[in-house]
Amino acid sequence: MTRGRIRARLRRSHLYTFSCLKPSTVEEAPHPLQGPGFSRTVYCNQPLLHEKKPLYYCRNDISTTKYNVLTFFPKALFEQFRRVANIYFLLAACLSASPISPFSPLSMIAPLAFVVGLSMAKEALEDSRRFVQDVKVNRRKVNRHKSDGAFGPRSWQSIMVGDVLKVKKDQFFPADLLLLSSSYEDGICYVETMNLDGETNLKVKRSLEATLNLDNDEVFKDFAGTIRCEDPNPNLYTFVGNLEYERQIYPLDPSQILLRDSKLRNTEYIYGVAIFTGHDSKVMQNSTKSPSKRSTIEKKMDYIIYTLFTVLILISVISSIGFVIKTKYQTPTWWYLRPDNIEYQYDPKKVGVAGMSHLVTALILYGYLIPISLYVSIEVVKVLQATFINQDIQMYDEETGTPADARTSNLNEELGQVDTILSDKTGTLTCNQMDFLKCSIAGTAYGVRSSEVELAAAKQMASDLEDQDSDLSNFPLPKAKMQVSWDNVKKDEEIGLDAVVTSKGDDDQKRAIKGFGFEDDRLMNCNWLKEPNADDLLMFFRILAVCHTAIPELNEETGVFTYEAESPDEGAFLVAAREFGFEFCRRTQSSIFIHERFSASRQVVEREYKLLNLLDFTSKRKRMSVIVRDEEGSIFLMCKGADSIIFDRMSKNGKMYLEATTKHLNEYGEAGLRTLALAYRKLDEQEYSAWNNEFHKAKSAVGADRDSMLERVSDMMERELILVGATAVEDKLQKGVPQCIDNLAQAGLKIWVLTGDKMETAINIGFACSLLRQGMKQICITTPVSDSVASDVKQAIKDNISNQLTNASQMIKLEKDPHAAFALIIDGKTLTYTLEDDMKHQFLALAVDCASVICCRVSPKQKALVTRLVKQGTGKTTLAIGDGANDVGMIQEADIGVGISGVEGMQAVMASDFAVAQFRFLERLLVVHGHWCYKRIAQMICYFFYKNIAFGLTIFYFEAFTGFSGQSVYDDWYMILFNVVLTSLPVISLGVFEQDVPSEVCLQFPALYQQGPKNLFFDWYRILGWMGNGLYSSLIIFFLIVTIFYDQAFRADGQIADMAVVGTTMFTCIVWAVNCQIALTMSHFTWIQHLFVWGSIATWYIFLLLYGMLSPEYSKSAYQILAEALSPAPIYWITTLLVSVTCNLPYFVHISYQRCFYPMDHHIIQEIKYYKKDIEDQHMWTRERSKARQETKIGFTARVEAKIRQLKGRLQKKQTMTISAPS
Repeated sequence: MTRGRIRARLRRSHLYTFSCLKPSTVEEAPHPLQGPGFSRTVYCNQPLLHEKKPLYYCRNDISTTKYNVLTFFPKALFEQFRRVANIYFLLAACLSASPISPFSPLSMIAPLAFVVGLSMAKEALEDSRRFVQDVKVNRRKVNRHKSDGAFGPRSWQSIMVGDVLKVKKDQFFPADLLLLSSSYEDGICYVETMNLDGETNLKVKRSLEATLNLDNDEVFKDFAGTIRCEDPNPNLYTFVGNLEYERQIYPLDPSQILLRDSKLRNTEYIYGVAIFTGHDSKVMQNSTKSPSKRSTIEKKMDYIIYTLFTVLILISVISSIGFVIKTKYQTPTWWYLRPDNIEYQYDPKKVGVAGMSHLVTALILYGYLIPISLYVSIEVVKVLQATFINQDIQMYDEETGTPADARTSNLNEELGQVDTILSDKTGTLTCNQMDFLKCSIAGTAYGVRSSEVELAAAKQMASDLEDQDSDLSNFPLPKAKMQVSWDNVKKDEEIGLDAVVTSKGDDDQKRAIKGFGFEDDRLMNCNWLKEPNADDLLMFFRILAVCHTAIPELNEETGVFTYEAESPDEGAFLVAAREFGFEFCRRTQSSIFIHERFSASRQVVEREYKLLNLLDFTSKRKRMSVIVRDEEGSIFLMCKGADSIIFDRMSKNGKMYLEATTKHLNEYGEAGLRTLALAYRKLDEQEYSAWNNEFHKAKSAVGADRDSMLERVSDMMERELILVGATAVEDKLQKGVPQCIDNLAQAGLKIWVLTGDKMETAINIGFACSLLRQGMKQICITTPVSDSVASDVKQAIKDNISNQLTNASQMIKLEKDPHAAFALIIDGKTLTYTLEDDMKHQFLALAVDCASVICCRVSPKQKALVTRLVKQGTGKTTLAIGDGANDVGMIQEADIGVGISGVEGMQAVMASDFAVAQFRFLERLLVVHGHWCYKRIAQMICYFFYKNIAFGLTIFYFEAFTGFSGQSVYDDWYMILFNVVLTSLPVISLGVFEQDVPSEVCLQFPALYQQGPKNLFFDWYRILGWMGNGLYSSLIIFFLIVTIFYDQAFRADGQIADMAVVGTTMFTCIVWAVNCQIALTMSHFTWIQHLFVWGSIATWYIFLLLYGMLSPEYSKSAYQILAEALSPAPIYWITTLLVSVTCNLPYFVHISYQRCFYPMDHHIIQEIKYYKKDIEDQHMWTRERSKARQETKIGFTARVEAKIRQLKGRLQKKQTMTISAPS
């Protein structure tokens, strides 16, 4: 008991050599905080001082929404009127209030208000979800010092700069804090930063020794201090500041700073002072504002609107010029118009006024060229598409009960045009779990269970080997001999495949142990004692159980120890040691206790290993060692680390198992496993004592070279090692990740991985995901080591990096092997330079030439900057996917952001456009829904413009035909119903239900996806083609009908057709033509499409009948027009049939010719499915599927193809030797 509370018994800093401990005798000089960027002053425990200027700092509440109460209306209206069509209709609505408008103001204002209101309501709904999440975060509770040493709960949003906080185990830090003390005596605490950098291993933080006495609530009654430090900035890994406390100034560095959104682990509590709050905190400085995203198709639609608007102005000007000519030269002679008493807009003496007034009339009259209902229809269609995405049972995760969630429907079609995927690693590709899977001990491989990568590759190879016989027929060998040789190779491979596939067979029958996926009876239940190298096996297990920094925790319910380790690898090693019979059970300040079991009877012996020294792991050392004394008094150095590091430090007699172990390590690497080598060295007492004296001298040294001295002394001891073996741990990928990446690669998508993990971890995951493979040439771009910040040194570093980029690009260009693949691997420090303006395009050019790109050690800000570079530099659609707060910037910066509903909060999901529960669902989201939505929206928009051009131009033709009088040939109700009722539902059914191929075919033929990125259905050739079709239809409809009805008896009594009959017949032909056109466009019919298409035509006749039955006061010239005028006249029905067929004939001929001579991929598949060849001829179906793969160099298919090429090469070499042998 110390100062009224129980203290942790361990001084944890004694366990660390490099990362935590500073010699207590050393007091570093304070940082010289001068100049701009170092103006922040924080008065500890006096938050009210920061309420006044100039110390007024932002509060701790955050907002990630696009709008607030004040900005919603102006910003949302701005978003709506970024659409040029809405601007036009706003002007038209204003002009409709004038007396020269051909329509009433209500008929123009109501549709615009409906469209804009609906879109704004959707924006408000989507943003409200972000608001709810913000409120949830802001209302989290944390203990804050109130006064007189009393702490009480306070919401995060109320925290102020200078507040003293008490954060308990497994809580998130509410702000950026200065660590004052912790539950450990020496101020050590463990922090998980997965939300910041994606890493799951724990970081060690330490407080200043001067504040260690602030170790309970009461002492804060009189606590005061002043922090002077850097201003808010996004740099996660740097901090410069000083603490003035008790008349002393102490320098601060990043090891004392606890960042917001990181989590306290393995420590009961800590005390800290808030330095940066709210949007000043480093994680929020790394965030970006919620952007307003518009799809590529919607942006292009603006250009189409511009084109149509130009056409609208052109024909309006032509109409006005014609009207002016008629008014000036012919109106005075038309006595029946009373030219002596004429209105100003027809006055021949004021042709300028007449022309302008007619121009306004024409602009409103021809407004049907620009379809306002297009936006409403697209909004409705996208919402329904999003509903289908949400309800797709194939994207429902049963384990968590989480469905897919289309959080915005604006970008549905963009899903079908993705070129590059930028993915986070931890929690996105992996599930933060390590499983001990295999090991190599004394040159013998143990572990029969296969990794997920091996299983995925085995399934692919098993199917691919079936198709190889025909491919080998080109070899110049006798057929019988060739067949025997190939069969032998196939037999060898299939033996391996059988082992791979069957190794999972009994998986469900065995007890699932988290962190332990090992299966091999030779080592289990003490059977290892029967092995020939039992002494080596014993040392292997003891290294696993002793060489670590973990803390054991006994689960009282199960009686089993679990481990709080700094990294998941270390936890997996300890679980493996426990299952092998070497259970780590207790740690004291100076000893490690192991329960060792040497028989299957479960009798255990507790052995104590005195911990003499611990040389901890750093990214530079790539190894860790412990020096221990066993119960017999022998001293051992036990070491585990990267194989390249361990192999270089072995003694001559320690290389006995080197060759076999190297072979096994290569096999484990090919299987996507993370590997470490294990070695030891026995020390004599005199040697250890001499070294230990040197070690303590280095540890107590004063000066900047202390760490380098420690490294040198440690390196002296970590020599002359004896290799024992190697471990192979599987970084558990999320279910289906290798298959998903493979199929996305076959769909032609490029995949980049952006992770905060260290380079070795990122490379291991690259192999596990098949983004990397054996034989792929890795290009590692790194920064030369330099501690200087001088400008000339920075320039030298940039020149060095530029040379690396140039040499790599040159190497790719000079590569002559068509199957060669390159992978670019770059770290965050190097990215700092390569993302600068003078180098970023050189970096991007190299990255685009590589098959895969892995960026490691990147900050959240760098993730966003890389995403922006790819998006802007390539000009193609990018998709970012992640699960944590550190991925928010990347998700918001990409054209499409996808959030994974992970275990670490919902920040990524709340910032995303789409959310899925697992990475594997991304394949279906893109390849199925993306493909469908792109084609649906593209065809829908093209059809919309077609039908409005076909309809709108007939009004212009009639205008010209009637002396530019401003008279419409159609009844007002016809024009209102055209877009609202008679053509709206068929086009919505096209946008919602159309399928060129079924979902399972989309997945079987991933190359179909490339129709989206290549924009085959919304390029200018297709858009202008549809516009030309509309122009052709308008000409046929108007002039064919006018020609037929001109000077022609319409009724049996010889009467000719009047304007009402001509207009109604023309409108009937339009309704038939455009609805037949959409029926020809559809590939997939359900009863809904049939109902909407043919029902729309039937609705026209029903309306015409009912409208004609109204009183002439309402129906005007349409009174009884169908019953009495049109239906009895055969010419009406013949004309309808003739015009409808003539309008659709060119399109029918075009698609028939295309399908016969230049079919697209989906045309071929449609015919195969229609004639059921996929069932009757499986060989042909398989052949067509193999053709549908985009050529790719990543994914396990590429890995299998490389393996098959290797087998063929071996076979061909063997056959060549067989032929040459007799000669």
